[in-house]
Amino acid sequence: MKNFLFTSESVTEGHPDKLSDQISDTVLDAILKDDRYGRVACEVATGMGYVIVGGEITTTTWIDVNNLVRNVVRDIGYDKPEYGFDYHTLAIFNVIHPQSPDIARGVRKTATKKQGAGDQGMMTGYACDETPELMPLPIMLAHRLAMRLAEVRKEEVLPYLRPDGKTQVTCEYKDGKPKRLEAVVIAAQHDPDVKLKKLRREIIKEVVRPVCKEYLDKRTKYYINNTGRFVIGGPVADAGMTGRKIIADTYGGMGSHGGGAFSGKDPTKVDRTAAYMARYMAKNIIKAGLAKRCEIQLAYVIGGIKPLSLMINTYGTGQVDEQKICTACKKVFDLSPGGMIKQLNLLHPIYRKTSCYGHFGRREFPWEKTDKAKELKRLLS
Repeated sequence: MKNFLFTSESVTEGHPDKLSDQISDTVLDAILKDDRYGRVACEVATGMGYVIVGGEITTTTWIDVNNLVRNVVRDIGYDKPEYGFDYHTLAIFNVIHPQSPDIARGVRKTATKKQGAGDQGMMTGYACDETPELMPLPIMLAHRLAMRLAEVRKEEVLPYLRPDGKTQVTCEYKDGKPKRLEAVVIAAQHDPDVKLKKLRREIIKEVVRPVCKEYLDKRTKYYINNTGRFVIGGPVADAGMTGRKIIADTYGGMGSHGGGAFSGKDPTKVDRTAAYMARYMAKNIIKAGLAKRCEIQLAYVIGGIKPLSLMINTYGTGQVDEQKICTACKKVFDLSPGGMIKQLNLLHPIYRKTSCYGHFGRREFPWEKTDKAKELKRLLS
């Protein structure tokens, strides 16, 4: 299809699922700070007045889970009793237990064995030439709208906003390229006394137009708090869990998604690390001018050193045969679990930053580098 509408969504840091992701990744960061080789699979559930922190963790350090959770909730902005969920009064349940020894024996690096994959599964990465970040435009705009909602709330440009919120954009493509926005959807939690007409007017002015002005026209439709009221929000309105926003975490539905979520998982989990590597590879392929769109799939078996498969799809935009690109990638990138961790420098507490507004398309992350593009181009010239 060359002419079509495509929609992507994002959520703010106060959304209950994203609150859960941020707590999970903050637990991971706290452990990696003192124990680079800690094994972490942290899952969080949030609801009306409570946070449950569970999963499997094996580490040589100790973290104060209670205070860590309260600090994350406070930083996000749940700091008033009238929200129905605030960092002072919430109940925290810690049900963490150690990693299964049956899993640990497949992952552990020894004098005679390289580090193996922490689980089986398939992971995907994607890149395209639609934006400077080599990401699809719809998800980049949705993330920027969500970030802007948080910014105008925290800077008190729109002081009546509360932490929860969702964004969505529908982009019109012509000849395969994004041209304009057909629709913009914003759901912004707010104080009870703000008038709907004022809220809609000011969100369009302070949030939508600064982010999307290049793609707005007279035909663009706006849906701002479409039910007319969004006072009750966050974990009071909807329970949250780690890993439930995986499409917003990746490419907004443009391209495929692997079998697992990211947040709360240490780098031995290929759900996370191989997805980052696949993005790294796809982005370098686009940067090298080898294709305009590229999707990569990797697959692993638990305890395995090498991927079971590597698939590259350039959607007919490739300048070089896909099999040749695949062969070159195997030479340029180390796809073993330990090799990916080393190449992307993943044993550091960088993960809370990933847990909201997308894991991809943000230059501060090592998997967003394009430092292998020249080498790929040389091998395939």
